[in-house]
Amino acid sequence: MLRLDKGLPCEDEFSVICGWLGKSVLIHKLDQQQTPVGSRLRYQVPDLLAMFSVSGLKGPVLIEVKSKKGKSLSFTPDYMQRLDNYASLVNMPLLIAWKCYNFWVLFEAKHMQKAIKNFNISINKASQENLLGMLAGDIAYVVGPGAGIHLQLRKDKLIDVVEDLDGFSEEWQIKVSEVGYSDYLGSRRTDFSNEVISLLSTWDLQKEEQHSEAHINLSYVAVDGIVQFAHQTLVRLLEWESPGNSPIHWRGHLRVDDVSKNVKNFLTALNDAFQQKVVSHILEQRPQTAPEFLQAK
Repeated sequence: MLRLDKGLPCEDEFSVICGWLGKSVLIHKLDQQQTPVGSRLRYQVPDLLAMFSVSGLKGPVLIEVKSKKGKSLSFTPDYMQRLDNYASLVNMPLLIAWKCYNFWVLFEAKHMQKAIKNFNISINKASQENLLGMLAGDIAYVVGPGAGIHLQLRKDKLIDVVEDLDGFSEEWQIKVSEVGYSDYLGSRRTDFSNEVISLLSTWDLQKEEQHSEAHINLSYVAVDGIVQFAHQTLVRLLEWESPGNSPIHWRGHLRVDDVSKNVKNFLTALNDAFQQKVVSHILEQRPQTAPEFLQAK
């Protein structure tokens, strides 16, 4: 039962992400126990069946899920043919979901091209044909440089002083005396919602530290040149919420409606962050090639 509960984390992770992004109607695993046994030579049942609430989408799609680090993904001709045979049999589009490091892409299987032996696709090509935004609702966004979190720590009691080659270091008993926030215009703010603060907290913030006789001022501020996708934000939220830095239990999150305790509705939080000048840009990605199964008929 423990093995079953752990499931296949890659498939579970993709399913949870799609459900959280907001456009999923239904995603479920396909039973890959097939008979007669000889059918396995001709048909490969994909991992998932999914339906999304998207204009122009007439029915469900099949999704084969893979996790592979590196610049390219590769399928043998036999494996690709068996997937294609199944998709043709049930008359459904075949998509590939690929997790490359911490980045997900979703693309039509037809974009994998045969090289010398296998069918391959580069992460650059897969990103150009990414359907995760169009189908599931994934969005890229930027937290404006200067938006940040600011803490004032009061020095209550000196515990120890340690000398070293660079001088000395002090250990203090401290208390947080003030917490503040700033938008990307540099204005101090007190009106951010908990969800906006959570989005800001998941960003790659740069630490700045200043000392005075009575206080330590810590600032964690966004810097320029960073783009983050919504699906990456969910992973960071769940890592933050997991007790004791334990691994994310994706199978458990499949069983609940509120995946994140801190951000219930990502789009609402993102729009609030944009209005309050925390998020400076919201980017909707479209594939280079318009998928035929989404075109108006």
